[in-house]
Amino acid sequence: MEVHLLGRVDFDRVAALQDRLVDEVAARDDGQMRLLFCEHPPLITIGRAGTPAEIHYEVDLVRDRRIGMRWVKRGGGCVVHSPGQLAVYPIVPLGWFSTTPGEFLNRLQAAVRAALDELGFPTETRAGQFGLWGRTGQLAVFGVAVRRWVTYHGVYVNVCPTPGLAGLVESDRDASTRMGSLAAERRGRAKMPRVRAALIRHLSDRLGADRYHMHTGHPLLGERG
Repeated sequence: MEVHLLGRVDFDRVAALQDRLVDEVAARDDGQMRLLFCEHPPLITIGRAGTPAEIHYEVDLVRDRRIGMRWVKRGGGCVVHSPGQLAVYPIVPLGWFSTTPGEFLNRLQAAVRAALDELGFPTETRAGQFGLWGRTGQLAVFGVAVRRWVTYHGVYVNVCPTPGLAGLVESDRDASTRMGSLAAERRGRAKMPRVRAALIRHLSDRLGADRYHMHTGHPLLGERG
């Protein structure tokens, strides 16, 4: 597994990078996986299960178009992104590991749950839904896509997201959509490097990587065209 720490980067640039990496991984015959970690500027993405009706258009940020929106070909509904939310994108060749998309999602959720539990953040699941919840709301949001039998997109862990953005897609009818955070669970005691390190360990274990290498950035991220 090659692990890339990308820092804060625009969603569109990382989406383009994932497209390149999916093709690269699909063309290999050695089972190599890629794991991307980053944070995004404020943005709302809408997955295959989402609808614009979930967005609160009366909020100034949305009404005045100060926050962007993107339709994305991943599972899940609407997700609010911001600095302080850790985006985790595993690029995994399912065929190499004889794994189905459903099995991959189960492993991904189990890895994130184990990492948060190790850090002292107990979570719970909801029947029929992928996601992890704490007492303050949803702590990890899952939305995965598969192309050429390779996974992309992944999971968003709310470590210490920008305050005031959660209500942009919050549903008054469904409390399960309320955005929680690790910082709120522990009143500010959530450190991004510790969360990231725990996730790397547990993801490499659950996804079957025999070793991993760490990189800062990615050479393709700066390319255009």
